[in-house]
Amino acid sequence: MLLSRNSPSFVFLFFLLRYCTSTSIITLDKPLRDGSVLVSAEQNFALGFFSPKDSSKRYVGIWYNKVSVQTIVWVANRDHPLTNTSGVLKLDKTGALFLYDSQKPGVFLWSTNITNSSSVAQSNYSAELLDSGNFILHGDVNNKDVLWQSSDFPSDALISDMKIGVDRRSGLNRFLTSWKSPDNPGSGSYTLMIDANGSVPQLFLYRNWEPVWRGGPWNGVGWSGVPEMAVLGSARFIFNVSYVDNAEEVYLVDYLRNKSVISRMIVNESTGTLQRLTWQEGNNKWVNFYSAPKDICDYFGHCGAFGVCNIYNVGEYECKCLPGFEPKAPRDWYLRDGSQGCVLKQEGRICGNGEGFVKLERMKLPDTSNARRDLSLGMKACEDLCLKNCLCMGYSAAEVSDGGSNGCITWYDKLVDLREFSSGGQDFYVRVNSFELANYSKKERSYGYIKVMVPLLSAALLILLLLPYCNIDGEDLEFDEIMTSTVDVKFHSLSTIIAATENFSNANKVGEGGFGSVYKGKLHNGQDIAVKRLSNASGQGTEEFRNEVTLIARLQHRNLVRLLGYCMQNEEKMLIYEYLPNKGLDGFLFDDQKRCMLDWKRRFDIAVGIARGMVYLHHDSRLRIIHRDLKASNVLLDAQLNPKISDFGMARIFGSDQIEETTRRVVGTYGYMSPEYAMEGLFSIKSDVFSFGILLLEIIMGRKNSSYYAENSVNMIGHVWGLWEESRVMDIVDHESLGESHQHDSEIFRCIHIGLLCVQESAAARPSMSEVVFMLCNEINLPLPDQAAFIFRTSDGGITNTRSSSVGVTSVNDVTISTVQGR
Repeated sequence: MLLSRNSPSFVFLFFLLRYCTSTSIITLDKPLRDGSVLVSAEQNFALGFFSPKDSSKRYVGIWYNKVSVQTIVWVANRDHPLTNTSGVLKLDKTGALFLYDSQKPGVFLWSTNITNSSSVAQSNYSAELLDSGNFILHGDVNNKDVLWQSSDFPSDALISDMKIGVDRRSGLNRFLTSWKSPDNPGSGSYTLMIDANGSVPQLFLYRNWEPVWRGGPWNGVGWSGVPEMAVLGSARFIFNVSYVDNAEEVYLVDYLRNKSVISRMIVNESTGTLQRLTWQEGNNKWVNFYSAPKDICDYFGHCGAFGVCNIYNVGEYECKCLPGFEPKAPRDWYLRDGSQGCVLKQEGRICGNGEGFVKLERMKLPDTSNARRDLSLGMKACEDLCLKNCLCMGYSAAEVSDGGSNGCITWYDKLVDLREFSSGGQDFYVRVNSFELANYSKKERSYGYIKVMVPLLSAALLILLLLPYCNIDGEDLEFDEIMTSTVDVKFHSLSTIIAATENFSNANKVGEGGFGSVYKGKLHNGQDIAVKRLSNASGQGTEEFRNEVTLIARLQHRNLVRLLGYCMQNEEKMLIYEYLPNKGLDGFLFDDQKRCMLDWKRRFDIAVGIARGMVYLHHDSRLRIIHRDLKASNVLLDAQLNPKISDFGMARIFGSDQIEETTRRVVGTYGYMSPEYAMEGLFSIKSDVFSFGILLLEIIMGRKNSSYYAENSVNMIGHVWGLWEESRVMDIVDHESLGESHQHDSEIFRCIHIGLLCVQESAAARPSMSEVVFMLCNEINLPLPDQAAFIFRTSDGGITNTRSSSVGVTSVNDVTISTVQGR
């Protein structure tokens, strides 16, 4: 009987034969021949001969043993392939490994090329494949002195616990080099390495040894040019990075906190990028988690010397000059070619003439090839040091890991490869002459004046908004001026909106929320719109209106609803959005007929889309936004049922380093509120994580959190938590709509598990939204959830939530609260 390669019987037989005949060690009398395989002790990695796709050439390599798609992480003879299957990897009497063709025994294709002065008996040499993927050569199994190891000579991949960097004692330089092509592991043109020349090492991606991308210097949290590392580095369930820089060596170790994750960093020749890839077992493929360069500003020196790149200047050229500098080639600059960079302005003398420094925020620090570092100096001493040296062009902190600024880096000669981030980055202080310094001082004073005046103007504006100071066809010019001075949104007159909605006819009414009604409309150009008409009876209307306009106009993401404009005349306050024909997620999820249209794949995609939108709000947008009212009715669906988060009336802006905030005015929908917010007025990004956990469980169950669930259980969390403790949590699944097929059970169970991690009582224990996205998209081992929040019972002896048991809360999950007072 012939067995299919994918049949269970074939797989069992394959692994049985493989593991029963394999070993992890080569000895003097047991070489490795083509056709045999070494397998590490826990079967994580395998080493043997292989041929790349569409190639007949043979190589010795290491690959993941538990990944169904053969993925090579190291190649010995990458530039010297075998042309047949007669290869032998042999350990000789000197303690060196040799690869040769048994048909040509005198010709060696590769060797470890070591000089061993050890007096260990020759019979005890051995080479072993470890579960870390490292292939090591040592005296014997019991003698762990490493004579040679594959991790010192990487190919194109950096795997967990593997170093990249320089040993200053021996001169050994560990760096990654791309494959020439997917079917040729020969050394390609791209190289990733730490440049340890000078006093400030930095990470570079080169093409033919010309810099393509620069990660920048290490600042204690991550590379200066990779602000995402601050998020990835704190991912408790996923990655971590260790960086060492001392007199003996400088290196980076990238390791996985969660050993069930399979991930690697590679240099990709075809894309010309550095990539972080993770394996998705369910989808049987590698998924790109991060790559660089990722945009035009990531390319080294895109704006030339003394130029700064910023892709967030929408509609403008991404390059600008540093303060006190002007384009060297104005014509090229006009044609959007900044490669010539900038030069000092004619009046720009910056030595001994009353000069000083201008602070630039959220910056990728310049190339440190001509920089100096002194970890003993504070920022004031650093400024004094730079000011005394006319060749010093700027300075910054060397370390920001503790939230402060420690140590000093000073730059000399040209400043190259600067960029401005929307969030993250560091403060950089650039040297300017007295004229520029005076100009920037005026701007700072003006900014301080604005910070004082804006609250006063806002208060005055709120008073004016209560007065009917213009007729029905007139425009609210005062409000229009203030709004358009800060955000780019279009004002629509009241008459335009009346015409578009047919005078707010009931036939066009598509929804109603806490602050008013929503109408479908059509503008004179044929564009469909959704008009959110705020209720005059709402005491919160004006504040939420201003909040929503100023926030949404700045946010652009495929999973956020798009604001098209606003209208404010007489007593009317309206927001104009893109029209989404399928309205709210609640209209599908909680409707007995429409719920069947959401199969599991669609529900999972909706959940992931919502999570990605929240990651943008919390980490990736120019502003750090806490939504505070994430729920099913505030997730709209477009024509393809893609989710878009809406209703930012209650959202709050956080500073980049702000962790939490307290309010005495708790607003939102109670069933989605975290306990620390509902009871104490304390909110943070973890408050939104709690709301997402509730929403994720609703998506799985197809029921509102306020529904009745079971005897002795007041709310949804209590119901789910009880079933989790009884190992019956799959009972919550909406089988009526999803059917009884068990095809997706493992993915559904993982989502329930993630939902419970999100609704843990302890905010600190909840994952971040970036961690949630990773957990949703990767089959990894998850930590067990701790006590879930808001668990109440209606009879004695049941579970209670200690944080809120004294508050006398009852089943009011679907009530919109506006004035709960925190303790």
